[in-house]
Amino acid sequence: MRIVAGTFRGRRLAAPRGRDVRPTADRVREAVFSILGAVEGEDVLDLFAGTGALGLESLSRGARSATFVEIDRQAHEVVRRNIDATITDGEHQAHLIKGDASRVVRSLALVQERFDLIFFDPPYDRTAELVEEMRETLPTICAHDARVVLEVATRHRDVIAQAAANWGAELQVERAYGDTVVGILVLDGREAQDPAADVDADSAGD
Repeated sequence: MRIVAGTFRGRRLAAPRGRDVRPTADRVREAVFSILGAVEGEDVLDLFAGTGALGLESLSRGARSATFVEIDRQAHEVVRRNIDATITDGEHQAHLIKGDASRVVRSLALVQERFDLIFFDPPYDRTAELVEEMRETLPTICAHDARVVLEVATRHRDVIAQAAANWGAELQVERAYGDTVVGILVLDGREAQDPAADVDADSAGD
């Protein structure tokens, strides 16, 4: 697995052992960024980061910052290593948070963090559950005309429409790549209402 384009093009990325983490394939990642177009100056959130490939690809292509969220201990350490191995110039902002994605989203909303681009790529068998769980909270961390990239299994394709309805979003693009379907949603943020729980966060990079 490698970074496809940009400043860090060709950099190799490590992946956790086992089957619990499902990195987005290089060809799918390349196709997604081709659809997204410019990400320069954007603040990016890589939920369920896994290897951190999506956030690092964004930084490589000029994003202003990337925040990575991962609860699994082994995957969290892999993301940290990938950040440290990739970002060596001190000019790219990468923030790594260890915690449950739903709790992290509530905490980010409480401190009024807003993101232009969010990658929502949980384990396939939990996607519908998490879309429902974050029905109210995910829009509270979205900037104006934020884009949410949702990756699901082909058999769960209907979850993309469910997410659009839950979040009051417009489905911009839906594409299938083998057994994977990617939906890109556009939505405006709204004010947070729920109190946030504390999360154990740390930072990598500047």
